[in-house]
Amino acid sequence: MIFLKPIYIVILVGLAYLYIGNINKKEIVIPDNSMRFRIVANSDSKYDQNIKLKVKSNLENSLGQILQDTESVSETEQILENNIEYLNNVVEETLVKEKYIKGFKVELGYNYFPEKEYYCVKYREGNYKSLVVTLGDGAGKNWWCVLFPPLCLIEAEEQTEYEYQFFVKEMIKKYF
Repeated sequence: MIFLKPIYIVILVGLAYLYIGNINKKEIVIPDNSMRFRIVANSDSKYDQNIKLKVKSNLENSLGQILQDTESVSETEQILENNIEYLNNVVEETLVKEKYIKGFKVELGYNYFPEKEYYCVKYREGNYKSLVVTLGDGAGKNWWCVLFPPLCLIEAEEQTEYEYQFFVKEMIKKYF
């Protein structure tokens, strides 16, 4: 039994550390009344995934311009509804430039999103108001983000986990 005591001490210290660490860790959850944005690729081929990223890039620029000063989900939704033809044109121009002939559709409505955790921020599963662009058969991996609060504006790869969490908390405080 003498040999087991150091193991017990290590286990107890480890459990105490985990417990204390979790007490201070407050879960950040995106509110349910958010607006999401998704682009679904035709397939998982390198070509189709590349096309998805080009559409993403062009749409992000366009969405950034038209949603620049939105203050609510309903305002965001109204602007998107009023600009759905414009967004269709942005996607179409991108695909024509890339000689992509598999078709697409742009839809605004409620869509299911599975639960995700990104940089310790929880995105609950559920049906959310969303802008969804489906390329071709829509059988590939998707890219998504939150349009309102405007989390799509963050390039998380350039920020630390804590900077991202701080930004998300500030957006939630500001808008909700």
